[in-house]
Formats: sequence, structure tokens, C-alpha cells
Amino acid sequence: MSSLRILVVRNDKLGDFMLAWPALALLKRSLPQCQLSVLVPAYTQSLAEVCPWVDHVLTDPQNLDQVNRQHFDAVLTLFSTGRIGWQVFKSRIPIRFAPATKWAQVFYNHKVVQRRSRSEKPEFVYNLELAAALIEFLGHKPAQSSPPYWPMTSDETMALREQFANTLGLDAARPWFFLHSGSGGSANNLSIDQYAQLVLSMHQQLQQEQRKLPQWVLTCGPGEEASVESLRQHIPDDVECVIYPSTHGLAAFAKSIATAQLMVAGSTGPLHIAGALDVPTVGFFPAKRSATPLRWRPCNSEGRTISFSPDLQGKALTDMSTIDVNLCAQRIVSWLS
Repeated sequence: MSSLRILVVRNDKLGDFMLAWPALALLKRSLPQCQLSVLVPAYTQSLAEVCPWVDHVLTDPQNLDQVNRQHFDAVLTLFSTGRIGWQVFKSRIPIRFAPATKWAQVFYNHKVVQRRSRSEKPEFVYNLELAAALIEFLGHKPAQSSPPYWPMTSDETMALREQFANTLGLDAARPWFFLHSGSGGSANNLSIDQYAQLVLSMHQQLQQEQRKLPQWVLTCGPGEEASVESLRQHIPDDVECVIYPSTHGLAAFAKSIATAQLMVAGSTGPLHIAGALDVPTVGFFPAKRSATPLRWRPCNSEGRTISFSPDLQGKALTDMSTIDVNLCAQRIVSWLS
């Protein structure tokens, strides 16, 4: 089994790729001698290269022709499209697993019925089920696998924390609460005013309870600098905040999240990076079935994530302005304690 070569395909958004890490961990823990490759877009390549479960990285579409040359024994496509299905079919990969959804399933000889459109389970659990099905087909028993799916030693985290403290002028003895107000556009999000009020309300409640006040790290990706500067201006000066732009690449930005005691964000990539690191997460989600907190739950350990969404019906399911951030702040502070 040492020569077994497996390709896992997740070639869409950052958050989707991070929710594939539990499946990658399960494959590598169950089949430790296998050569595990991933096919990802160029945007997530740097993160795939630091994933502890991955041996080789192919990018889509740049390296699609290599799928044929690599002579894979099996492919696991976590999200199937006709283009990728045709590619793995014509590459004659003998074992081809995918969800039994969409017409692209015709290119696969092993399909797993999941009914993902019902959103009855978290996305990462659906991915784990697919990985387990492949492992069992190969004649192995799935190993025990649990968070963190991006494990870091305490020494690694402390070194990152010291480096980060020096870079941004933070106090390493204080809690750091990261807040990512941007969005990849795939899900509704809170407004700048709501995020500012959430920070202020949490600050006031922690102050009333005489608890150690955090320093807030307002993160931003490329093109989000202006909105994060606006957020900073909406937060009172007595709340300690710094802006942290992702200027050193996605992998460095992702690793920095390991230094946080909390990550607050909408349903977006940084929230799911924090989940893989098992940093406690606070997520804001619309309530429509395809985007619920259940479906897009970060892959933290149980009890290390909390979520909020509109408690309404019909079109208001996506109206994030109806979320009362002051009540959210009370719940978050209580949960943190």
C-alpha cells in the first residue's frame, strides 16, 4: 500500500478548502503510507503547501494535464463539476469517488449519496463521510480523527505570538481577539456599524465584569483595507485595536490566526482557518438552508464555536441587519467565561 497515490479535489473557495482538512487528516491518519495530493486553485495553493496531511499540490487549471501523468490510483472529488469529472475520467484513474449529486457523477464509478442540498450536517462531516467511504473501499478501517485539523505545537504558537507582538506592537500577556469583517461574497455578513457595536458592547461587558480586556486585531485581505479602516474609525479610541493587513501571503496570514484567543467573522475563509486551528470562533451566518450555521459550522472541537443568524422567516432569512449585536455580545462574553 506504500505506492498508493490518492488525489483529493477541492478547487473552489478558501473556506471550502479549509473544511476539507478533516477529510485530508482522516485519509492520512488511516493510510499513513499513501501519497496524498490535492488539486486546488492557485489562490489556496500556499495553504495547501503548509497542510500537514498533503504530500503534493496541483493547481487548477495550471496543472490539470499532470493529473494524467501522475498515475493516481484513486481520486476523491469533494465537489464535482463536469470539467473535473471529465478530466479524471479521461485520465483513467481506476477508483473515482464523488458525491452522487449533479450530472457530473456520471464520470465516477463510486458515488456516495449524501443529499447535501438538505444541509442536515456540517460540510466538513459530509467530506469526512466521503473520505471514510474511500478508506473502507480500499479495505481499511477509518482511523480516529479529531481536532485540531491543523495541529501546531505550543512552541510554534508562542514563537508566532512573540513575532506578531513585535510586528504590531501588541502585548503578548493580553488576550487577542481577531475580527475579520470582510467576506468572499458567498454569504451575507454584518455591516461595519454592527461589527463596531459588537466590539464596543463586548468591551463594556468585559469591563463591567472586571475581566482582562483583549486587544482587537482587525484583519483584512487585499482590497478590504478601506472598509477595515472605516471599522477602526467607528470603534471608540478607548478600545485597543490594530489593523492587520494580509501583506505577506495567505499562508503567513493563516498561521497568524493561531495566536488568537478568539476569531470573530462571517461565513468566510478566515473563520474556517481558525476552526482548523481550533481557535475559538464566533460566526455570523444567514438563516437560509444552503448557508446555515449548521451547514457551514467551523471544524472546531465541540464547545469551541458559537454562531448567530437572523431568527426570522421568508426573505428576512438573509437580512443580517436584524441580528441584535448587543445580545450577541452578552452571549459571547458569557460563553467565553
